[in-house]
Amino acid sequence: MEHLNCLLVIDDDHDILLSLQDALEMEGYHVATASTGREALESLKHGLRPDLILLDLMMPDISGWAFRAWQRSHSEFASIPVVVVSGQGLSSPEVAQLGVAGYLPKPLDLDDLLDTVARFVPPARQPGIASW
Repeated sequence: MEHLNCLLVIDDDHDILLSLQDALEMEGYHVATASTGREALESLKHGLRPDLILLDLMMPDISGWAFRAWQRSHSEFASIPVVVVSGQGLSSPEVAQLGVAGYLPKPLDLDDLLDTVARFVPPARQPGIASW
């Protein structure tokens, strides 16, 4: 289940999840999605090894805070970088407490999203360039 240039997007808002998936796939990324924290944990437990996780904090079953605590406590997943994507305004100390690689506030700016993702994961192909 491991992919190169793979992202895991975790968000309980179906519209946001699909929008992020579409935008990232158009840039050449492989995108796995999870609409709950529990679904994301199961994906990781079953072999998914994304290069980056985009994590919403406010979810109904397992919050982003709890997901991150679980991830950090398991050495095989702890090194996967996480960027929080949340409408919950976070202070610098809160971001530091989460130990994440970045924070993008909602509503998202597409250029900021793509620039942030590209810092961690190069796209699999250049958009707009045909492969022969």
